[in-house]
Amino acid sequence: MKDSPATDNNNLASFGYRQELKRSMGSFSSFAAGFSYISILTGLFQMFYLGYGVAGPGFFWTWPVVLVGQLLVALCFAELASRFPLSGGVYQWAKLTGNPFFGWITGWIYLACLIVTIAAVAMALQVSLPQISSSFQIIGSSNDPKSVAINAILLGSILIVISTIINVRGIKLLAVINNIGVFAELIGLIFLIVLLFLKRVRSPIEAVVHIKYIGSGVKSFPNVKLLMAATALTASYVLYGFDTAGTLAEETHDPRKKAPRAILQALLAAGFAGLLVLLFALMAVPDLANPDLGNIRGGLPMLVKSVLGETTGSLFLCIVIFAISVCTFAVQSGAVRLTFAMGRDGYLPYSKSLSEVSSKTQTPVLATLLCGLGALIILAMNVQFPKVFELVTSIAVLWANLAYWIVVALQLKNRIISARRGIDTDAKFNLGKWGFPVNILALIWSSFMVINVSWPRTATYGFEWYHQYAAWMYTVGLIGLGVVIYYYRLIKRKRIS
Repeated sequence: MKDSPATDNNNLASFGYRQELKRSMGSFSSFAAGFSYISILTGLFQMFYLGYGVAGPGFFWTWPVVLVGQLLVALCFAELASRFPLSGGVYQWAKLTGNPFFGWITGWIYLACLIVTIAAVAMALQVSLPQISSSFQIIGSSNDPKSVAINAILLGSILIVISTIINVRGIKLLAVINNIGVFAELIGLIFLIVLLFLKRVRSPIEAVVHIKYIGSGVKSFPNVKLLMAATALTASYVLYGFDTAGTLAEETHDPRKKAPRAILQALLAAGFAGLLVLLFALMAVPDLANPDLGNIRGGLPMLVKSVLGETTGSLFLCIVIFAISVCTFAVQSGAVRLTFAMGRDGYLPYSKSLSEVSSKTQTPVLATLLCGLGALIILAMNVQFPKVFELVTSIAVLWANLAYWIVVALQLKNRIISARRGIDTDAKFNLGKWGFPVNILALIWSSFMVINVSWPRTATYGFEWYHQYAAWMYTVGLIGLGVVIYYYRLIKRKRIS
């Protein structure tokens, strides 16, 4: 039976919150939020060249492995989204299954990830726009790395400003744009998959099993070390963010039912579509040994144009640009709701202002502006410190999976305690007897993801030792700062009370 708006508001009140955000999202809008965050046409077109450059066509196999692993995490999240339909997603789940400190650290780590991701996604315009027309290389030449970096900042900054304006205008406009964008992306993906299949020049066996191509550094297939590096560079980068539907729960009708379903649908739809795109692209590309496939100026955009032709390929890249834009909007909306949720609980500096909702748009305006500003600042690093920007965007994937790890670990702890006490949940989505094995496997998988993404390998972080160990150093610094802020705010609150 569908919950009424009054029931949704009463559910929210049971957690100690009142309805402030506009509850206007339905089933498709909830699905669209997660799907547009993952955005195959953004992530794959942006990161294909990295995975291919490391492991050649064999990197295809990293995709189904990561998809299955992340599905285990998504199943756990679906259960939590049904029990705790609150803005802030992983922050609230960690707080309510653990304690306020774990909630804060999880939210803090994930917020850093989201701010960086906004900038990284906006940067994807540089990968595709100049391939549609050289006029989009507004600054300098595409052969000059410095000009490319500055041009990427210009294009990305324009997109972030637009995203901030749309997010300020409210969830209703954002949902409409998201819905249109996801519909266009789904249609585009179907056409791309069909066209690539029709243009195939080799069988699936030749493309991804009996691989004849031997790339730079690839001595044999399967080469486990190279595949693990490729996993960290492409599949891990793309297949996260499916929890967004849970983050927008307070703006969704009947979120206990719709949010869990949207989380799973978003991951499965994006993951399966990405799998087909990768397979048929490798079947259709004229030359698997083309070095440009592993180059930032080539990659999947170049592959699509070479297979479909200049005109059709350019038209399809226009859909990619739209997908990148919608993905940016979705990531920022998630960051804003997380900031709002943490501010509402009083643990962020200037919490009252950050959690203040506009009476006109029913949107936390200051939180939206600060998330956009934070992304612009990170984007600006690409001018003087392009390697630092690359490092931070790679480390953001680690931060997402670290936040996921904390949540599934706390959930497993709660599951053990509940089993001992004979407690059952009233969640509309419940894994039942499968809860324990799925939760255990999800924790093992998240542990692998955290270790693999952070591993100090040259393929991911370069040759300098301080870059290779940057993931560990930046993460320790981020957590340390988070602990200081948490206890400072805690002490300040106690003094005031």
